[in-house]
Parts: sequence; structure tokens; C-alpha cells
Amino acid sequence: MPESSRETESEESPGSGEQRGRGSQTAPNIVTLISQFADDHLTLVRNISTGLAVAGVIVIARSIRLVTKFQAAQEIPAHFIEKNVSLRGRVHSITDKGLEVEHVPIYVPVLSPLLSKHNVVSTSPLLVHLAGVELTPEGRAWLQTNLAPAQTVWLKIISREDDILHCLVSQSRKGVLWSHCVNEEALRLGLARRAPIAGVPPDSHLYWHLHKRLHRAEVKAERKGLGLWKEETLWERASKAVRDNALFRLMKRIFKRT
Repeated sequence: MPESSRETESEESPGSGEQRGRGSQTAPNIVTLISQFADDHLTLVRNISTGLAVAGVIVIARSIRLVTKFQAAQEIPAHFIEKNVSLRGRVHSITDKGLEVEHVPIYVPVLSPLLSKHNVVSTSPLLVHLAGVELTPEGRAWLQTNLAPAQTVWLKIISREDDILHCLVSQSRKGVLWSHCVNEEALRLGLARRAPIAGVPPDSHLYWHLHKRLHRAEVKAERKGLGLWKEETLWERASKAVRDNALFRLMKRIFKRT
């Protein structure tokens, strides 16, 4: 019995060896075929890879609104507001309601033309308020001079209120590498006073961070006596006191009659 079992094993071993040989040859053959196909159709493989990469980028860009042009405050995603995302824009005009800024999305070669190919070109501007700032009439005139139409600005979104964006507006100066905040600049020159920061809870970290920044700017103008903090001279105070005096006004009316 032991001898017969050994004979059986010896008879089966050549067949099983052939099967293992065929199995081991199958995998290399598949790899070889794929490699040969890729070599023969190299241009096609590259085009497919490029197409898949572009399609992936387009999907990602659309999902994060990377190259979307916003034409109204309501079009901006909520997470942009929550994360205080900065948007690039071009000054359209300055009115009594605030700044009108045209959003300029990030331009990505090849990708931007693809996404905007079928979109209608629009120049509908966003209505922007300087967050935490109330401009004086002189401040509004300064803003119209300082922010010329078509000038590029950055809008750091603080909050959204209906169709209004409350932002920290920044612009670059000629010859200076870094940009400066228009909100703080108006306060430093005494051309505005601090105002409640709309849409931000007073007990939040963001509110107190902005409050300290704007307060420091306002204090500088107050200490230097700039703008609305400018103190009247002795002669100006005396002249005003005389003009407001009742006897002086009475004498002025008498002389006018004569």
C-alpha cells in the first residue's frame, strides 16, 4: 500500500507541475500584453490620462467654486462666509450705499475658458460695506479718490446681510509689497468712526479681534487730532462763541436793517 501511494503521487506530480507552469506563465503574458498595447498606443494612453486629469480638476474646481464668478451676495457659498474667504475684485463705482465691486475669479489656464465657455459674460457688481466703519462725508470723498474705478482690491468677507457684503477691503500701494486695509486707513486718518460689526456675534472671537484692530486705528487719529478728531484753535473757538452770542446776533440784525 505505501508503494502504490508513492506511485500515484509520482504520476500526479508531472501534471500538477505543468498546471503550475501554465499559471505562472499566464500573469506575465497579461502584463506583457498590456505593456505592448501601451507602447503601441502611447499617444492614446497619454490623451486618456490627460482627459481624466482635466475632468478631475474640473469636478474639484466646480465643487469648491474655485473659478466661479459671483454676481450677487446670495451666490456666495455659506462656508465662504464662515471661513472669511478673501475674494479678488475690481472697483466698479462708489455710491452712497457703499462700494460696488465686480468679482474677478481666479484664472486657471485651460480650465477657466472651459468652465466659462457657455456662461454669459456679466459685470453685475457686488455691493460691499466697510465692516465696522462709518464714513464721514470727507471720508466718502477720500474713498472715491483713493479707490479709482477698475482698481483691483481684495475683499475679506466678514458677514453677509441680504444683498450686502461686510468686508475688510485691502488694496496694494505702488512701490509697496504688502497691501493695506482701507477700513483701518479711514479710521487712522480720522475720516470715519467705528461702528457695530454687522452680522458678527459680539461675544465671538472674530468680533473682538476686529474690534481691537479698528480701535487701535481710531485711537491713532484721536491722539494726532486728525479729521473728525481735529481740535479747534483758540481763535476758532472764540469766533464761534461770538457768533453764537445772542447780543451779537441782535446787533447783526439791527445793522442789516439800517
